[in-house]
Amino acid sequence: MDSPYIRIEDTGEEIPLRDEVTTIGRGLRVDVRLDDPSVSRLHAEIVRRGPYFYLADLGLSRNGTRVNGRPIARRVLEDGDVLTFGSARCRIEGIPSEEATAEVEQRRSTAPELTRRELDVLISLCRPALSDDAFITPATAKEIAGDMTVTEAAVKQHLLRLYVKFRVPEGVNRRARLANLVISLGLVRPLADYGSGQVQHAHGVGQQPPLDSVQRPAE
Repeated sequence: MDSPYIRIEDTGEEIPLRDEVTTIGRGLRVDVRLDDPSVSRLHAEIVRRGPYFYLADLGLSRNGTRVNGRPIARRVLEDGDVLTFGSARCRIEGIPSEEATAEVEQRRSTAPELTRRELDVLISLCRPALSDDAFITPATAKEIAGDMTVTEAAVKQHLLRLYVKFRVPEGVNRRARLANLVISLGLVRPLADYGSGQVQHAHGVGQQPPLDSVQRPAE
């Protein structure tokens, strides 16, 4: 098969990735159907942006999504990656390999692992700065709380943990320094290059595993 595809390990079935979005789940109308009770009806999707493909867990499953054994919220895929949806395993094949530059490798080694919620906070924090040509002050804790529909206190706790993870010292403009660092590392970026005004995470992120390792039936 010439184009990139996903192979279901249990059956050996190979399904070409669509040009834009490939949906994955247990439902009858998804592109990649996994007949497994631990998989949600609409579990995840693989999105193509230019020459790149990234996997996004849709947050609708109790059992999550993993790439090469690590829980993720979103992650850029590479050829040969093993994807696990609940307990169903697949493999990505046919993605052209790209030689990583020294800058990319430095970003990967510098960036800490982030939970799904921490990623959401960073995206909301940086959204004003990435949505206009001129730099705008990053979102406040109150604005982030409204964007995420959570309490302002919860956002402040996430920000405190992010300051520690990214080693942002106390002082004035701490939110702005965190936003500048996140953007400079390439962890959050606009999708303007591909005709979208959205903001996305540029690399894989870790998600805290559940307290127990039992696979629960999906919704």
